[in-house]
Amino acid sequence: MRTKPFTDVDLNRSVGNLLRLGVILSVVTSLVGFVKLFSEGFVMPRKYRLLEMGDSSEKVWGSFWNSLCKGEGMAIIQLGILLLILTPLVRIIFALIGYLKEKDYTYVVISLIVLAIMTVSFLTGYAH
Repeated sequence: MRTKPFTDVDLNRSVGNLLRLGVILSVVTSLVGFVKLFSEGFVMPRKYRLLEMGDSSEKVWGSFWNSLCKGEGMAIIQLGILLLILTPLVRIIFALIGYLKEKDYTYVVISLIVLAIMTVSFLTGYAH
């Protein structure tokens, strides 16, 4: 039995579904985090200068992972935001695979360039 070839319509539908899934996962994760955060008795600080970030990205990521492993509400909300940020990155990877299947090498090169720019931007976001 032959399968039908992968078309532009299939790619667009798949990418659209991926984007919807990423946004839904992000919203649900953030809502769970908000419920958890307020069940923990969170109160907004009156002085926002007390909300200081760590000195380096290693401290920020380490603190995030530790908080997430403890199931803290703020970390769950941050995970939801991270999922939302990563959704377009995954979309580019997904489209890149689709373009490879279609053998549309112009869009493969463009997708690789966009992927490289997004990856560099994401990884150097904490540079001062």
